[in-house]
Amino acid sequence: MTPALEAAYAEPHRRYHSRAHIEACLALLAGVDGLSEPDRRLVEYAIWWHDAVYDPTRGDNEAVSAEMAQRDLAALGEPASISGEVARLILLTRGHTVPSGDRLGALLVSIDLAVLGGDPEAYDAYAAGVRTEYAFVPEPAFRAGRARVMQTFLDAEAIYPDPAFRARLETRARANITREIAALAEAALRQGDRSR
Repeated sequence: MTPALEAAYAEPHRRYHSRAHIEACLALLAGVDGLSEPDRRLVEYAIWWHDAVYDPTRGDNEAVSAEMAQRDLAALGEPASISGEVARLILLTRGHTVPSGDRLGALLVSIDLAVLGGDPEAYDAYAAGVRTEYAFVPEPAFRAGRARVMQTFLDAEAIYPDPAFRARLETRARANITREIAALAEAALRQGDRSR
């Protein structure tokens, strides 16, 4: 990890998108079999840099993170073919959609979304961390926006593009998301949100 990455993941506004998230992603990658060493290195680099820039007030975090990865990897002596592929992988984490046949993209996106399929306590801690990161957003607007975002996952044919992650986590992820959306709707009704 470079000093710039270390500083980025230690930023005080991060509650979920922190060094702990990166370490959890790296641990999941370590458990994946059948990857060549060059492919494993590409995904590892993409994990390290995919949330390097994380400012909840911006809409271009992934693009700026990809640019940072390209600069940093070039400075570390990696060729443009490596840094370019890492940047491409990072950009997939914006919409979490992956072209058919893109094994490394499917793997990165699935690892990034693994928290959605965690046990309910881990999922709730993740959701609370995200809410804290968006503390500047008023409660009614956050509830409506969060419900819309999470509904896109439920509407997808599959949350996890990697088949092994899908088999292991899809059912629980859908249950967690459904539970969160219901809780958001209940809170909105209780509070009489005008945004609904």
